[in-house]
Amino acid sequence: MSNITLHTLAARKAAGEKFAVLTAYDATFAHQVSSAGIEMILVGDSLGMVLQGRDSTLPVSLEEMVYHTEAVARGNQGAMIMADLPFMSYATPEQAMQSGAELMRAGAHILKLEGGRWLCEATSMLAERGVPVCAHMGLTPQTINKLGGYRVQGRTRESALEMIEDARRLEEAGASMLLLECVPTVLAQEITANAGIPVIGIGAGPHTDAQVLVMHDILGITPGRTPRFVKNFLAEGGSIQGAFALYAEQVKNGSFPASEHGFE
Repeated sequence: MSNITLHTLAARKAAGEKFAVLTAYDATFAHQVSSAGIEMILVGDSLGMVLQGRDSTLPVSLEEMVYHTEAVARGNQGAMIMADLPFMSYATPEQAMQSGAELMRAGAHILKLEGGRWLCEATSMLAERGVPVCAHMGLTPQTINKLGGYRVQGRTRESALEMIEDARRLEEAGASMLLLECVPTVLAQEITANAGIPVIGIGAGPHTDAQVLVMHDILGITPGRTPRFVKNFLAEGGSIQGAFALYAEQVKNGSFPASEHGFE
């Protein structure tokens, strides 16, 4: 696979072609993921839960994110690398500049920040300085204490309209991508149709431009309850490499996610 860039993914959206995103946290798995036809690796702060055994993403530090981004960059075979800015590392635009610079130096190609329109100033400042931003909306795990649990977002008309407006403002501010987590399928479809930038979904139905999942989830090895939007690709793929390739294939041909993986 030739190197994937923002231009590559924007062209996929324009052509109506879907692309796949999957987490990885080290060099070995980054090599396997990027060799399986998956266009983007997410170095997620989900590592706090799947690697460190914590009950949320909040304890993950910027130093830990830098460490894992460096490891992923060493194993990557041409995929685009998106890295999370962790909890309270971008509370102000100035802090976002400093934290973002560390992750970009570590090998990230785009940064993911959780939030709505309050991110517009930081997004503009980063974009103006050549740093691409993916704005993560809907269920934002870093605000889990305020949300009161892992709940579907945007189900009321008021909250749906607010999310639509947030998406519009963030794109206008310079965001290069949006990510929608655990939002109703119809809402995700509307945001995707109106956005001029690629929209990635997780628990957001089949109409987004791309899908993202946590690697441990698609391998069926995450302890505890399996989220509705997850599918065990290892069971059908037969091997880790087969699971990654099958995930990429089913995202691109539109067979994943199916209706049972979304929310009304």
